[in-house]
Amino acid sequence: MDKFFSIVRGFGLKRGPQRWLGGVCGGIAAKLNVDVAFVRIAFLVFCLLPGPAVVLYVAAWLVLPDQQNSIPLQNFLDRRSIS
Repeated sequence: MDKFFSIVRGFGLKRGPQRWLGGVCGGIAAKLNVDVAFVRIAFLVFCLLPGPAVVLYVAAWLVLPDQQNSIPLQNFLDRRSIS
């Protein structure tokens, strides 16, 4: 799993500091160098369409590193393997 998380960190996409929920939209906005409001509106429109928008958001929140380069899914798996 460490190789997977290294690849994710290599993308350069991090959850942003401008957060409402998990910071995914803020991270995408920072990477694309656009205003976070545009990304949030695009996500809301995407949610109105039939499809797995919320599932993709939660998956991105679990896999994308935050500003300290910490990945929630990796932290969870590390804690689980210790106990």
